[in-house]
Amino acid sequence: IYEFPDDMFTNSERQQGAVLLHIIAALYMFLALAIVCDDFFVTSLEKICEKLHLSEDVAGATFMAAGSSAPELFASIIGVFITHGDVGVGTIVGSAMFNILCIIGVCGIFAGQVVLLTWWSVFRDSFYYTLSVVALIVFIYDEKIVWWESLILVVMYVGYILIMKFNTSMQNFFTGKRNKSVANGNTVCSELEDGNDCYDSIWDDPSLPLLSPVRPVKPYPQDSVVMVDEIMNASPPKFGFPEAGLRVMITDNFGPKTRLRMAGRLIITERQKLAQDANGVETPAVVLGTLEMENGSVVADKPDKETDLSSPFSVPEGAMDKVKWLISWPVLLLLFFTVPNCAKPRWEKFFMLTFFLATLWIAVFSYIMVWMVTIIGYTLGIPDVIMGITFLAAGTSVPDCIASLIVARQGLGDMAVSNTIGSNVFDILVGLGVPWALQTMVVSYGSEVQINSRGLVYAVVLLLGSVALTVSGIHINKWRLDVKLGIYVLVLYAVLLCFSIMIEYNVFTFVNLPMCQAEL
Repeated sequence: IYEFPDDMFTNSERQQGAVLLHIIAALYMFLALAIVCDDFFVTSLEKICEKLHLSEDVAGATFMAAGSSAPELFASIIGVFITHGDVGVGTIVGSAMFNILCIIGVCGIFAGQVVLLTWWSVFRDSFYYTLSVVALIVFIYDEKIVWWESLILVVMYVGYILIMKFNTSMQNFFTGKRNKSVANGNTVCSELEDGNDCYDSIWDDPSLPLLSPVRPVKPYPQDSVVMVDEIMNASPPKFGFPEAGLRVMITDNFGPKTRLRMAGRLIITERQKLAQDANGVETPAVVLGTLEMENGSVVADKPDKETDLSSPFSVPEGAMDKVKWLISWPVLLLLFFTVPNCAKPRWEKFFMLTFFLATLWIAVFSYIMVWMVTIIGYTLGIPDVIMGITFLAAGTSVPDCIASLIVARQGLGDMAVSNTIGSNVFDILVGLGVPWALQTMVVSYGSEVQINSRGLVYAVVLLLGSVALTVSGIHINKWRLDVKLGIYVLVLYAVLLCFSIMIEYNVFTFVNLPMCQAEL
């Protein structure tokens, strides 16, 4: 607590109720972090990935993981360089447990459907995560970190990026499937090409015509790659994206089965439009741009007016949105004047500036958050490790939880589970490895980072157990993410968290010295 600025209240005043103000301030910092991460940091990372032409897998394992785990990373940096305590390690260990158990539990209960999981993506992430946790146990067992240990953690993360890079070929090798398209670690069985297996390979030769006598001459050279935007810009008709996509897929670049299906979909779309025209329903060019694929047909939807909660000057509609907007208004105003929003066309070129300024604000908000939590823990006599594995862990993982739930509700269970386990790999290997490497190799070469809490070793072992129990639970549940699995992992989280807290409070064995109390 002496590493931070003096608090305006004395310890006795805080114990009489002033600590509530600190709790509110810490909660508000969670909200501020969520806003700056979602609206600015992640948007700038997406632009960086676009400019660097990174594949989705590598982008997800590097920049996207950094986006969702930025609060934990900065909490760890503050723990190593400022407080010299275990708040950062505690946050990452607690956050990892929260991610695996609590987020998967919430997704299972509130997904609103039974979501099927692919064994490969769960196995790949869990296996590498287990390796990371085992390495962490080995390194923190002697209660100190030296330079080569931190370097191994960072190199292991480079290995994880390479695995994501060659994920498709690895999955094909292990599963024995060749013609599956894999995106971001999730097997996407292309419904369009499904059913082509019954044809001989000669039938899938794109140069063979379906109806050669009646088909007009193709306006594209035989070997050219047909781009959707070429067809969208073709005149006279201006097609929307889905419609142009359908027209691309009836060209010679695709197999006969796909071309036949797409032609069928295109006819259904044209008939729908004719029926709408006959009923006097207008289908202007703007609406065509927002066509959506749905159950084998293209449905024209009127564009919804989006409620912009990221602008401090436009009041949203709806009572709940107004309340959210009012609570967030000070942060929104601050970020509006200090960080260019590169999602908007006029600031698009300034994505690097957005990235650095958003990083700066994440650092500031994380500092205030750790400061408040340190004061709360000191006032209530709670060790900083426990504050890390409970309060900070839950607060910093809220954006991850919301993102995974949205994805799970869309039926993409693999992505939800990969996001939770993948961000844990980032937390351990980068969130702990990078601050430790900076301290032992750059700031003070050859120095050691002391781990004050012996109980952390036990907490990390519990973490290893949580992975094993979760994966075995998913396997017993036949790779389905449902309410039953959700309740199982939430109960598991409550039990393991209680064990972690009891270990820190010396219930089973002596791991921590009592906290020193001084009048502040």
